[in-house]
Amino acid sequence: MPSCITWTMGKKEGENQTSIVEFILLGFGDLPGLQILLFSLFLGVYIITMAANSLIVALVVADRDLHTPMYFFLGNLSCLEICYTSTILPRLLGSFLTGDRTISLTGCMVQFYWFGFLATAECYLLAVMSYDRYLAICKPLHYGNVMTGRFCLQLASGSWLGSLLVLAILISFMSLLAFCGPNEIDHFFCDLTPVIQLSCTDTGLVTRTTLIFSSINILLPFLLTLASYVCIISTILRIPSTAGKQKAFSTCSSHLTVVTVFYGTLITVYMLPNTGALRAPSKVFSVFYTILTPLINPLVYSLRNQDVKQAIQRALQKCQVFPGTQGI
Repeated sequence: MPSCITWTMGKKEGENQTSIVEFILLGFGDLPGLQILLFSLFLGVYIITMAANSLIVALVVADRDLHTPMYFFLGNLSCLEICYTSTILPRLLGSFLTGDRTISLTGCMVQFYWFGFLATAECYLLAVMSYDRYLAICKPLHYGNVMTGRFCLQLASGSWLGSLLVLAILISFMSLLAFCGPNEIDHFFCDLTPVIQLSCTDTGLVTRTTLIFSSINILLPFLLTLASYVCIISTILRIPSTAGKQKAFSTCSSHLTVVTVFYGTLITVYMLPNTGALRAPSKVFSVFYTILTPLINPLVYSLRNQDVKQAIQRALQKCQVFPGTQGI
């Protein structure tokens, strides 16, 4: 049984509440022989993720041909992925190196806040990007009038600020919880469910708030994204020529791939019971949507998108890194 000391988080002054002040993130500690391999793997993923997303942001800012609504939102998504992966991976890498898997209660709440905020913002941004593709393919004559610079800025800022506010409310309710032990979290980061399961006080308010916010901020964007792609695919199928279908689908295939990977793993994780034999698969799927998705996004957009490829080529030519690229 972990030692308990006085902790007054969320309590009135003078009211004692025995509570733990740190958690132990078990992470991948059950694989002691693979710690160095896992450290090398996740370090490589982190470096590539940061470099690839930074490249996308730099291209979107610097290349005039990418100053369009679709790439404006893509730049926002890449900024988000840089922050998203930095919320989890540095601490995980540190635990591989030092073997110290403890995290303070405050640190755990902070990590969950930023993780939840960024995950929610990603749901909104993916929905906004699907709406952008819906207008471009299904309503092309209205696209220029609707997707103005001001409207794009409003959609992006609404995604960020709305998520920030939602998680601020949720974390304020979580701060009222007391934790008296045990303090072991069988995960590699502070996710909501494993954290509140350790609380020794009533979690009804947090659970109800989470259900409401999840319905509004995760389920609703998912349904909007799904509806957009139903309309997009329906429109593409009505195009008479094969070349026309391929051209229309190429403008949204990268985003559709990202949406499928993100929501596919996210839904799998939160639909699987986090108990018994399913705990390990759930942890593996969590790696996909928290660590691998930020890596996959820029690679998908750069490898499957001709505009990004051409922007990279122009950047290389401008910097004269590879003089021979002029003839490619």
